[in-house]
Amino acid sequence: MRETEIVRHREEALSAMLAFAGTLQEELVSVRRDLHRHPELLYSTDRTAGIVAQLLGEWGIDVRLDVGPHFGKGVVGVLRGGLEGGRTIVLRADMDALPITELNDVEYKSTVDGVMHACGHDAHTAMLLGAAKTLAAYRESFAGEIRFVFQPAEEGALPSPLDGRLLSGGRDLLEAGILEGVDRCYALHVWPELEAGTIGIHSHYAMAASSHFHVKFHGKNGHHSTPHLAVDAIQMTAAYIAAVNSMMANHIDPLEQAVLAFGTLRAGTVINAIAEQSVITGTFRAFSKTTVAAIKGGLERHANAAALSYGGSYEIVHREGIAVVNDAQAVSEVVRAGAAVLGQEKVIQLHAPSLAGEDFGWYLDRVPGAFILLGCGNEALGIREGLHTPKFNLDEAALVHGVRLFVQLAAGIETA
Repeated sequence: MRETEIVRHREEALSAMLAFAGTLQEELVSVRRDLHRHPELLYSTDRTAGIVAQLLGEWGIDVRLDVGPHFGKGVVGVLRGGLEGGRTIVLRADMDALPITELNDVEYKSTVDGVMHACGHDAHTAMLLGAAKTLAAYRESFAGEIRFVFQPAEEGALPSPLDGRLLSGGRDLLEAGILEGVDRCYALHVWPELEAGTIGIHSHYAMAASSHFHVKFHGKNGHHSTPHLAVDAIQMTAAYIAAVNSMMANHIDPLEQAVLAFGTLRAGTVINAIAEQSVITGTFRAFSKTTVAAIKGGLERHANAAALSYGGSYEIVHREGIAVVNDAQAVSEVVRAGAAVLGQEKVIQLHAPSLAGEDFGWYLDRVPGAFILLGCGNEALGIREGLHTPKFNLDEAALVHGVRLFVQLAAGIETA
């Protein structure tokens, strides 16, 4: 077959794939709404994972269940194209929801008290399933290997049952080797600040490294009338808060973007007794690995100093974050794919990165790729609420756009 015929054949096949994806709208909405009604937190995503695995299997995609050496809750589908050559590409979606009570008055409202898909992971899962169905139907028309990665616990972390580290789902799956031999990785995230029918892409930094810390101070309880016989855990915590705030103001490079805030504080049991224990938690966000390491080290030093100064002890546990950094070549591929699917004017180059965090950064730290923001807002429909809010919703017309973009990236972009 001549080169011109090969190119024409590829273009015709890709056009057929994108047309096929367009027929999936009703199915995508159905899947998304079912997942929305039944949200699951962190690693407790068994129902969602079961639906994913069943559908992938029905479409003839090789399925790996129970992926992840620590929690074993990931699902990976592997599909090999019928043409010679090609790259190995990871397309990733997250499956977990948030501990937020939904306030939307919709027929597919969450049925789980205090839990909702307030970050659009139900849509991410539905879109990746749509891409998997499309590519499986046209497997003889593209080259390379596609790995469909469905990840739990993007929104948080739990202590590993193996080594006690606070691990998000992305880190657990990466330790299972899902990126071995991979050339590119891509993920979509719905973004209500962008109108449905558009995408946004950052040229380099997309999101900050979002790190969590849990500090527990141990003292000795006692009566308020005899404070010299006790060790006050609340005083340790107060000293710690002041020291950490001073560190952020005076010891972190002011030219580096960084922010730290405390989230919860629990201490004491009665009004007239000195607290034996206190627990304080918080997060910090930065971009450079050097700044992340500096803040993490400072949190350790100041916890130790506060405990020593009052005669107590401490424990600290971190969930280390990493910035989401897009690869330049992968960004170019996204721009080309977005223009092909939506039109050049619908591809928005974003400049200011977000201080929000995303554990897809761990993927991008190992393999070049890109994190893409998919517009899902619609002012005319009143869909404008932000992520992680009780009234977050999305324009479901965005679902087909996401499927087509995944398909274009997987089957329509050749190695430069």
